[in-house]
Amino acid sequence: MSLKAQIMADMKKAMKAKEKEKVGTLRMFTAAIKQVEVDERKELSDQDILSIVGKMIKQRKDAAVQYADAGREDLQAKELAEITVLEDYLPEQLSEAAIKEIIQAIITESGASGMQDMGKVMGLAKAQIAGQADMGQVSQAVKQLLS
Repeated sequence: MSLKAQIMADMKKAMKAKEKEKVGTLRMFTAAIKQVEVDERKELSDQDILSIVGKMIKQRKDAAVQYADAGREDLQAKELAEITVLEDYLPEQLSEAAIKEIIQAIITESGASGMQDMGKVMGLAKAQIAGQADMGQVSQAVKQLLS
């Protein structure tokens, strides 16, 4: 079953169970998917959908931090609940050691020698790790291994 079909099935299940918050989050997710499909005039692959869910989670994390700073715990809790729903669609996350191992292999394979090659390494890492780790964490590991 494709990721898009899984999302639709989960939304129907949440509607029947009357889970308002989950339905709202999944509707927002499907709207984001449809928006990209309309803009790019193509059917999205599972990899494209993983990219969208990653962006949505990052947006919600940023918003939650801002709401916490402003003292709006109610809105922060809503954002964190949405993150929980969206994370169900990400693949198993890689450990820090696994990320470093993959990046080290990319560095060796590409012949990267210093910080000037960071863009090349990040491009290869993004293609290989997409959805399986936070790209901020990947970036830190690349910096650490290249310096």
